[in-house]
Amino acid sequence: MAISAEAETPQDRKAEGAAPEGSAEAGVAAERPPSAPPQAAPGGAVKAGKAGARVRRRGPFSSLTRRILAVNVLALAILVVGVLYLDQYRQGLIRAELEALTTQGEIFAGALGEGAVAIPPDGRPLLLPGLARQMMRRLVAPTETRARLFDDDGFLVADSWVLAGPGGLVLVEELPAPGLGGNIAAFLGDLYDWMFNLLPRRRDYPPYSETADQKAADYDEADAALWGEIGTAVRSTSGGGLILSVAVPVQRYKQIVGAILLSTSDADIQEALRSVRLDIFRAFLLALGVTVLLSIFLAGTIARPVRRLALAAEKVTHGHGRKATIPDFADRGDEIGDLSGALRDMTAALWQRMDAIERFAADVAHEIKNPLTSLRSAVETAARVEDPERQRRLMAIILEDVQRLDRLISDISNASRLDAELSRAELTPVDLVGMLTMLSDLYRSTADEHAPRVEVDLPEGVDLLVPGMEGRLVQVFRNLIDNAVSFSPPGGKIAFRVERAAGFVTVTVDDEGPGIPEGMCEAIFKRFYTERPAQEKFGTHSGLGLSISRQIIEAHDGSVTAENRRDERGAILGARFVVRLPTH
Repeated sequence: MAISAEAETPQDRKAEGAAPEGSAEAGVAAERPPSAPPQAAPGGAVKAGKAGARVRRRGPFSSLTRRILAVNVLALAILVVGVLYLDQYRQGLIRAELEALTTQGEIFAGALGEGAVAIPPDGRPLLLPGLARQMMRRLVAPTETRARLFDDDGFLVADSWVLAGPGGLVLVEELPAPGLGGNIAAFLGDLYDWMFNLLPRRRDYPPYSETADQKAADYDEADAALWGEIGTAVRSTSGGGLILSVAVPVQRYKQIVGAILLSTSDADIQEALRSVRLDIFRAFLLALGVTVLLSIFLAGTIARPVRRLALAAEKVTHGHGRKATIPDFADRGDEIGDLSGALRDMTAALWQRMDAIERFAADVAHEIKNPLTSLRSAVETAARVEDPERQRRLMAIILEDVQRLDRLISDISNASRLDAELSRAELTPVDLVGMLTMLSDLYRSTADEHAPRVEVDLPEGVDLLVPGMEGRLVQVFRNLIDNAVSFSPPGGKIAFRVERAAGFVTVTVDDEGPGIPEGMCEAIFKRFYTERPAQEKFGTHSGLGLSISRQIIEAHDGSVTAENRRDERGAILGARFVVRLPTH
């Protein structure tokens, strides 16, 4: 017996050759655009064009590593800079210092009010400048505070920085700490000052200025103290420091006899800030070291595998043969492991496709060579034969061979386009009930009275929608119908039975023909395999029909198989084709 299937017309049963490593994909060459076609290299590799990008050689730290480091270090640096700002802490220290100065001023004012004020006969308290100077000198000695005393008219009476009276002034001023003379400590100190002076200040204080002839009116807080209120002020110096001042009224029997102005620098505050900032900076350096090490480790777990994958892909692209392999990182269990698996599968599919293309080209060359050989023999013979009858027979053979070549080339062209079309097409819901009903009606309307009957057994009330390409599915079932018709006896029956179960729709096509030769149930799906009925003319079919049908079904994530129907005694009742299509 003979079996065949064809792509668009009566079909030849054929099987696509299995690709290496268990590939089930059809070996059909996709039609390529005319621009920049890839060239097959020895061993089936594909050479990349000149524009193909190669993996750039990078230094010990890749750009990905540098980016991970930059992101992690920048986030840490922003956090630390925000902590080092410490503006609220600084303001708290300033408030505490002003409160301490206020307490100190109240003590000084009370002592001066009791010990440096005389009561003349008129009963109006009078501040004694000489005694006030001596008392201020003793009160200020244990502190680093500058004290200035103004009388009730606002004139300066005493200044703790002045050791003698008018005519013999000796000023005492605070000097900076001895310099460390260009050593590392001085450099680090200067670096600290420069760095933290760059930090923005939330408050701008008025500049501090001092005249040679000082008066209470020069200082708002002292002027307020002469009116009986405690005044405070914070001013900035040209060197970037602050002067904190508190003025407290000096009273005797609730009468204001002067105002004492206490002022100090923010050296203690700056030292406290420096200490806190240095502690934070040390913690930052420790955190920075840990962050850098962890970032390098993290980048290594990402960048190095990706780099290995890129280099392996480059070897596959530009190399010869199949020695290059994609590293297997599937054990990682992360996205890079998924990428590794996807690249390995893609590479395997590429080699399978190349093998399929090579086999397809070899099969095409073999199939075309047969009619060409027959055609050449007939042409050579016709040139030597003078008998008109024999010439006519030879011309008929030549015509048949030309028609066979034309049919074969057309089928090969359709098959080569199919793979590209299947990869581009989008799936849409297809109603199998309407499709099979339409095909059976079409066959009955065109068949003669002796042709086999086509019957379709469809379940009632069951949704038979499948995602697919309707035109290609129609092609598959037409192939199966035409194949069954060509092997069925006159008046026989071709039965379609449709079932749905477990997420699949199963379509069974039974005929009453002689069945499939033993051991050939899979071979009939190979390319160019042809077994036709004895009465059929040779060369009518190309043997691509069933191969194309399987390719279409597998592109829909389905399957198509063939088997023989048998009775209880094992006798063959006919052939059976089973098509399974997923419903989702």
